[in-house]
Amino acid sequence: MSDLTLVIGNKNYSSWSLRPWLLLKHLAVDFQEIAVPLDAPDAAAHIARYSPSGRVPVLVDGAQVIWESLAIGETLAERYPGVWPADAARRALARAAASEMHAGFAALREELPFNCRARRSGVFPSAAAQADITRIVALWATCRQTVQAGEGPWLFGSFTLADAMFAPVALRFHTYGIAVSEAAQAYVDVVRQDRFIEAWIQAARQETAVIPLEERGAPVDPATV
Repeated sequence: MSDLTLVIGNKNYSSWSLRPWLLLKHLAVDFQEIAVPLDAPDAAAHIARYSPSGRVPVLVDGAQVIWESLAIGETLAERYPGVWPADAARRALARAAASEMHAGFAALREELPFNCRARRSGVFPSAAAQADITRIVALWATCRQTVQAGEGPWLFGSFTLADAMFAPVALRFHTYGIAVSEAAQAYVDVVRQDRFIEAWIQAARQETAVIPLEERGAPVDPATV
């Protein structure tokens, strides 16, 4: 039995939970999973048993508790190879990209709440959200410019924490039918076709909870779920 336990929220709604879960899967690290339905009446009390911040995800390693997706990723980087690119210049760029994702793009998150089992049409992002989309597409292109032929389809060739951080964004683009460049759409397709992403979405489809408001975004329409 693994000593690591990852506490997450609903797979359909918790984009932050997806990030360390996906990283652990790609690292082939064994871990226990505890899912807390975020719509349950006792959700806050349940999460508080594990998380000092009162939020998910949380990685529990014996007596050590690590919260925040990026901090969980950095902790895993101290133990396992492959979390960041091996090349120093790429590693710096990957860290900058992951940090920008962690701290930014508020308009995108607000207007396009994470709902990985749904498909929407007729979505028209505001100027602020479109600026976020434009920046993300440019950032992906900058990362991919460092990749040589045959190195792989992820942002830096092989899967890294940068991909874990941006995977929920790629799924948002798919959910809302956001038009992006051909290169960016190719990356969205890589994310969607990942076997671990497919497993996450399949599990999300088995969930019955419908949370009306996610990440301060627009109401979730049950008809699209």
